[in-house]
Amino acid sequence: MIVCFVGGPLAGRVRETTEDPWFGDWFAPEGAADWTFYAPVHRDPVTGAVLAEVRATVPRHR
Repeated sequence: MIVCFVGGPLAGRVRETTEDPWFGDWFAPEGAADWTFYAPVHRDPVTGAVLAEVRATVPRHR
């Protein structure tokens, strides 16, 4: 499955995942302190590609 990120710090990036359904996840760009939750907003029924949009951001605690 291919996840295409829309908006936020990962905008324009593409990530390949397993063939399992993808329900969203927290991501932080390399070197960034803020984590961003991306949720799927559209799944192409033909290719299986998923568009993921930003839902929330939370500062990372160290």
